[in-house]
Amino acid sequence: MANRSDIQIGRFMLLSMAVAAIFNIRNVVNSNIAIGLAAVPAFLFATATFFIPYVLIIAEFVSLNKDAKSGIYQWIRSSLGDKWAFVGAYCYWFVNLFYFTSVLPNILVYSSYAWLGYEVQFSPLFAVLLSILLFAFATWVSTKGAAWVGRVTSIGSSLVLVMAFGFVALSAFDWIGGATPATPVTAAAMAPAVSWSFMGTMAWILFAAGGAESVGVFLNDVRGGARTFVRTIIFAGLLIGALYSVSALVLNLYVPASKLSYTSGVFQVFGALGEHHSVSPLMLNRLVGAVMLLGSFGTLMVWTAAPVKALFSEIPKGIFGERAIALNRHDMPERAAWIQFFVVVPLLIIPAMGSSNVNQLLNVVINMTAATALLPPLVIMAAYFHLRLRLDHLPRDFRMGSRRVGLAVAGTLLAFSGLAFIAAIFPAGQDLLLTLGYNVGGVVLFLGWAWWKYRQYERSVATSQASSQPLLPASASAQRSS
Repeated sequence: MANRSDIQIGRFMLLSMAVAAIFNIRNVVNSNIAIGLAAVPAFLFATATFFIPYVLIIAEFVSLNKDAKSGIYQWIRSSLGDKWAFVGAYCYWFVNLFYFTSVLPNILVYSSYAWLGYEVQFSPLFAVLLSILLFAFATWVSTKGAAWVGRVTSIGSSLVLVMAFGFVALSAFDWIGGATPATPVTAAAMAPAVSWSFMGTMAWILFAAGGAESVGVFLNDVRGGARTFVRTIIFAGLLIGALYSVSALVLNLYVPASKLSYTSGVFQVFGALGEHHSVSPLMLNRLVGAVMLLGSFGTLMVWTAAPVKALFSEIPKGIFGERAIALNRHDMPERAAWIQFFVVVPLLIIPAMGSSNVNQLLNVVINMTAATALLPPLVIMAAYFHLRLRLDHLPRDFRMGSRRVGLAVAGTLLAFSGLAFIAAIFPAGQDLLLTLGYNVGGVVLFLGWAWWKYRQYERSVATSQASSQPLLPASASAQRSS
């Protein structure tokens, strides 16, 4: 049996995992397009006031449930009970549906750059048709238990991270060396114009700073205990915030924010940097496209089956039909994966019908992805608020400050994240019918269905318990009634 020291992780490993799980250059490009240089302080604010306390909340739940299997269902269940635990776990799967709608069109763009070196312009509906075919293929591959998918994802994600760090470092050196930014860097340009549109974009920023669930679970595995974990996480949050902020700062060194697009923004900034260093734009576009394609396609196939399998492994049996969640010979929930496919298809088609081009389509689906991504953290924050309010007596080795501090932090996070969620669900400038039918309708329909499904489960359990009660003999009934 391995010693405890053999399975624990050090500070540098925890720091590396936090950066790898959260930093993504594409998030910088999208946010820069939306709010320009105001993304610089926004990223730093989000990591300092959202990521760090949220990781500490997750860590406290891990400490509370240290003898149980770590997972969102168990964390929420320990505070709010089974019903809300199901809603929270279901939200994680539900969020993934909208993630597909944003990643699939991007894979088409990456494929175009990887093979041709430039973007092929598709109509929104044709892009959606290709996305559906791509998702069908990814669903089929993921249900076959392909072991190589994880390795592809790991290699692709590492290359994307190296590429992003290279871009930031080279751009920073150029700037220090005297390059004049295409977008003038001034205090006025970086000052956030607090408005409804800005609050909606903050959902994108918070989404970019997300990923705390994948880091907080390591509280009990860090050498040095909770104190080392907290110090490392605070440093990681500040480092990630600095990386995002510096990236947003140098992003417009050669291309102004007004010229960037959601489809090709990454390639525009890399191409401009390459041109400055006399690198062939065509070659660089193919290289960047190949790296982004490798990372995104591997991630797509992993996330096609993994969330479905995770959802059905955590929730109580009986909520969904046995046939729907049955595992195939590759240990994958094949029917559930294909049900997921048919649910995602209309989520792709509906926004395409209201978009005039692929760039506008991506604006809609990226916004909805970021908005729905706040739902699971909101449920976890509510569970944490209830834990500190009503169940603070429960034993655990780690607490995020006193009861008053915990309630204040959780309450502030709930208020700010809730406002960002509402602003993203009702984005400024979007067609009202599309907003009501797609944004609001999607959330109400999927969450309403989950609530109704759990109510059905509760009734079936109550009926089963009532029918299993032993019947009293007639003589005993007569004696009790007399």
